Amino acid sequence: MVPQADEPRRTGELLRQGEERYRILVEGIRDYAIFLLDPEGCVVSWNAGAERLKGYKPDEIIGQHFSRFYPAEAVARRWPDHELRRAVAEGRFEDEGWRVRKDGSRFWANVVITALKDEAGALIGFAKVTRDLTERKLAEEQARQLAREQAARAAAETVSRRKDQFLAVLSHELRGPLAPILNSLPVLRVSWHDGATVEKCLDVLERQTRHLTRLVEGLLDVTRIEGDAVVLHTERLDFVRLVRAAVEDRRPELERAGLLLSFVGPETPVWVMGDEARLAQVVANLLDNARKFTDWGGSVEVRVAVDERTDEVLVTVADTGTGIPAAFLPELFTPFTQADHSPDRPRGGLGLGLAVVKGLVGLHGGRVAVSSPGEGRGAEFTVGLPVETEPSALTAPPVELRHAVKRLRVVVVEDNRDSADSLRMLLEVLGYEARVAYTGPEGLRTAVSWHPDVVLSDVGLPGLNGLNLASELRKDPATAGALLVGISGYGSDEDRSRARRAGFDHYLVKPADPGDIQQILATRSG
Repeated sequence: MVPQADEPRRTGELLRQGEERYRILVEGIRDYAIFLLDPEGCVVSWNAGAERLKGYKPDEIIGQHFSRFYPAEAVARRWPDHELRRAVAEGRFEDEGWRVRKDGSRFWANVVITALKDEAGALIGFAKVTRDLTERKLAEEQARQLAREQAARAAAETVSRRKDQFLAVLSHELRGPLAPILNSLPVLRVSWHDGATVEKCLDVLERQTRHLTRLVEGLLDVTRIEGDAVVLHTERLDFVRLVRAAVEDRRPELERAGLLLSFVGPETPVWVMGDEARLAQVVANLLDNARKFTDWGGSVEVRVAVDERTDEVLVTVADTGTGIPAAFLPELFTPFTQADHSPDRPRGGLGLGLAVVKGLVGLHGGRVAVSSPGEGRGAEFTVGLPVETEPSALTAPPVELRHAVKRLRVVVVEDNRDSADSLRMLLEVLGYEARVAYTGPEGLRTAVSWHPDVVLSDVGLPGLNGLNLASELRKDPATAGALLVGISGYGSDEDRSRARRAGFDHYLVKPADPGDIQQILATRSG
């Protein structure tokens, strides 16, 4: 039994031995940097792990502020001081981030700082433990990089697959109208004297040319929408009237396909702000889609209604057609995508119509949704647009085209001979006097010598492009007063602005509507 007088001495010895063992333990640990800081953040102890991890010997670092271990950008935003304040406030602070060794190299560290207080609760310093997690950090970054590369590769494969599908579909769709066109041309050459045969051939040519035009316009629309190049000419519109007119425009096509088309809508106007042509295109595309995927004997119903809860006007196109597989619904509005991938593709199309619908509706601040009970059970598309609630005035009636009251002189400048010659024939049929030039320089010479009233010029011309031609015509007194009409395959806002700056009075996008040309010339002649 230990004498009572020896008890304090023995207790002190045990404490000293415990402290010595703790010191030996801490100083011997090499995988962790373990050291103490004074209340101001200066280093007061340094173990072997700290020397190995950070590169400083004890006499090099003791007494230095611990911010020396942090990158310059962290010191600039006073992050070390932030860590100490958090440790004091919460008792403990843990963080991961880049730290700096003596040689300037960086490593990714896990840091735990513990505030040390005496029995009275006064701060006496901090204990700091740092682990090197660089290998783990690099492994995680490599895993993320691998995942990104795999995702990029998968996306590229998807894009490549869709491109291949699109090119195959485009080739298929273009061959469709080209075949009857090519067949009709030799018939016309041989049977030009047979009026009935000529009329049939012309019907075929017109029908197939319009089909080609729709294909090209679909491609251009998707490109414009994805490139944010669509310019909306918005006005206050009676949406009920617009939908009813679009339905009547498409009724003959649906009836020829053996479909029953019905329309249900309010008798009073419902006003929206929008581009009349583009919103009519939305309805037309939905009707074309219903016609394409509904067999003979089916029906298509168009409904217009106002949802007072959301303050929207809804147009719904419902059909009794082939329906849509549930798995395909999320992809339905993706360009160049169709559920039908069979070799014969009896339904046809480029898979652009619905993509255009979604893009145009989005530009109007609206939404589009689709539902289908499943294959063979039809589909229902709904477009919602914000209702215009302000007092509305009736939109102006369409301009009535007038025939020329005098025989204008018109120069056509176009390097595509078929386009130039057919436009000349159209002008002569309308009662105008026309001459054709197939290059920019030829067009300039013709205009200066002939003094035309109007010049219809392609913008992309060999020798002298249409913009430069317009500038030259405006400079010459013989042609300065002529009406200049630019025609181009490009229709962006910037294209139109360049044409106006060059001197064009009007700008039409190919294929130019003969009615638009007639209206411009009729206004001039009147």
